[in-house]
Parts: sequence; C-alpha cells; structure tokens
Amino acid sequence: MDSKQPPAATGTKPIPRWKIVTLAILALLIALIVWQYPGLKAQAEAGSAYGARVGCSCRYVENRELGNCESDFEPGMAMVSLSDDPETRTVTASVPLLGSASAHYAGLSGCILDRED
Repeated sequence: MDSKQPPAATGTKPIPRWKIVTLAILALLIALIVWQYPGLKAQAEAGSAYGARVGCSCRYVENRELGNCESDFEPGMAMVSLSDDPETRTVTASVPLLGSASAHYAGLSGCILDRED
C-alpha cells in the first residue's frame, strides 16, 4: 500500500487560514472590550458629570453660548457632548453608549448635578 494516498473525501472543505486568523482577532477584540468595559463606563460617567457641571456653569453662570463651553473641558474629553434645556436651565453631558449626567442652575448656589434615581 502506498502511504501517499490522498485522504478519503469527507464532503467538507477545510476552513481557510485567513478566516481562522480573522475570527481569532475578532474574539480577542471582543474579550478586550468586555474586560475593559467597567473602567470605560466609570470614566465616561465621571467625564459626563464633570462636563455637565462645567457646561452648566459656563452657560448659566457666565452666560456664554453652549458651543463655546466645550473649550473649558480638560484635554481628553473630546467624546463628551453637551446639550441644553433653556426652560429648566439644565445642561446634559453625554458620552455615546457609556454615560450621561445633567446639572441644573440653582441661582446663588450655582450649578448642581442632578441625582440619578
């Protein structure tokens, strides 16, 4: 018998190497995101609270335009966006998919973060 005979046909093709490598990289990225998610969420919530407080003070204490208030942010806060509700004098800061916080103007007390219940 010749030992160099081709293997018996099983009806299935082997998976290409590039697909295996792509799936392995994708699995590693998903594992990294899941592992880092609690820390990312905590940073987003802290950044949102800081952004809401700074944005509210800028808008309602200093009477500046909301679009100008993002220049008061610390470096690294590019993901934080602000929105304004003039009727309630509230500024909401958010990081997409991770966190948001609001602060309202309370007269002589300045701006106060709203509690999440």
